[in-house]
Amino acid sequence: MIPKTNAARILDGLNISYELRAYQVDPDHQNAQEVAEAIGVAPEKIYKTLVLKGQKDPYLVAVIPGNAHLDLKKIARASNNKSCEMLAMKDLQAVTGYIRGGCSPIGMKKIFPTYIEELAILEDSIIISAGKKGFQIVIEPTDLAKSINANFNDLV
Repeated sequence: MIPKTNAARILDGLNISYELRAYQVDPDHQNAQEVAEAIGVAPEKIYKTLVLKGQKDPYLVAVIPGNAHLDLKKIARASNNKSCEMLAMKDLQAVTGYIRGGCSPIGMKKIFPTYIEELAILEDSIIISAGKKGFQIVIEPTDLAKSINANFNDLV
């Protein structure tokens, strides 16, 4: 039995269906390609959660394919910020409650404006962090957006 994470409990409370998957964590490596290999899916199915600082929004979140790079100008435009920059890794846990490699867009300390790469809409499901290293959530993109009040935008 896989133990429930806070993100999974939140989805349960919203009656949103998902699948929780566990995998062996390699402490030396932890990128989307390696997570995809560990759980046996294509790398483009793994979506990473990025936390940023904006000039208008103190913090905002982008959820993009793990094999893609966030375009800072696109996220700024989508969020109506003049500019955005990545949150310093040392500040991640204090801001979100999550650590690197286990940051889920679901269940952060506060609700931040969240944007999901629009390519996700074309997928039946995507895979996001469950909020703890070694655990992933398989979820329909529209269900993810509904659970975190996110918008779909061109971000990469």
